[in-house]
Amino acid sequence: MTIYLPPLDDNKPEHFPPISSALDDPDGLLAIGGDLSPRRLASAYRQGIFPWFGVDEPILWWSPSERAVIHPTRFSPQKSLRKFVRKNEYRVSINQCFDDVIQHCALIRGEDMVWITPEMRSAYKALHRQGSAHSVEVWQGDELVGGLYGVSVGAMFCGESMFSLKPNASKTALWFFCEHFRRHGGLWVDCQMMTEHLASMGAQAISRDAFLTELETLKKVKLDESVYTPQCLGVQDD
Repeated sequence: MTIYLPPLDDNKPEHFPPISSALDDPDGLLAIGGDLSPRRLASAYRQGIFPWFGVDEPILWWSPSERAVIHPTRFSPQKSLRKFVRKNEYRVSINQCFDDVIQHCALIRGEDMVWITPEMRSAYKALHRQGSAHSVEVWQGDELVGGLYGVSVGAMFCGESMFSLKPNASKTALWFFCEHFRRHGGLWVDCQMMTEHLASMGAQAISRDAFLTELETLKKVKLDESVYTPQCLGVQDD
């Protein structure tokens, strides 16, 4: 079966095809080509689109029919996780070593599963330098043992990837970030596609239409800039 994908115009970095034209198979595949400039990436996320492609593949853009989201206001870690974090003395920070976090996210998956290509890493590092991509780090002593990174879009945080080198490190990163994000007015964490791991942390599946409708509202919300100021994060352990 031949699949036709509209190529993106290099001279129009903010232009994407209508989301309604995304394919059913593969689910959500929308367009091909273009570049990964900060301007194009920022525009994509504001339209509910993200890049995902492998090594030696062209740039592919997606907006799947179902999205996984977490509501920080409803996120509640299990008692076992609270106890584990206290016992292991994990410390969590934000935007203190973005480059290391994205590097770990790429390496931990191995060569056969790498979609965070060198091109992708360079693109998100550039977006980070412009203030739109952010990392959360989990430390045990002075050792980086887990974390996550993603892109900010108003009151939504679009999570890209996470990693763990020690037990529960990625869950800890998400927990601390959700508490911090909520306190600063954040309303949704986009997890893109549902997995068992995300479901175990409270992610819910919603339709693409519902996601895009909410995105239109959330992207217009301006959060306090201090939400992404490099700092150590604290949580309310009720």
